[in-house]
Amino acid sequence: MRTYNFAPWLMFTTLFVTAPVVAGSVEVVDVVARCQQQICRFDVALKHDDEGWDHYANQWQVITASGEVIGTRTLHHPHVNEQPFTRSLGSVKIPNGEVEVFIVPRDSVHGVGDGYPVKLN
Repeated sequence: MRTYNFAPWLMFTTLFVTAPVVAGSVEVVDVVARCQQQICRFDVALKHDDEGWDHYANQWQVITASGEVIGTRTLHHPHVNEQPFTRSLGSVKIPNGEVEVFIVPRDSVHGVGDGYPVKLN
């Protein structure tokens, strides 16, 4: 993992630049995959500055390297006061030969966020 020193720049922007704070894209912060044979359970921790019903993390998907969606976890309400938060999805059938999948989050305003790679054991 790369390490960058943003402290001087961050201090400058914090002191001299003010802008309204708005929620950005949803971020996957952790994934635990538990697999038996080719059936997996995924525990996914998401971070998002949910603002309420108009802007919140509303879904994540399990997607193969070839782009096939093999699991979807819909989030039915905002998690304004619960950040980060973890939700699970079980009984995800992994296609033969897959050794890695991606967790792809989504929010109700920005749509799809960055995929998070998960090695399967």
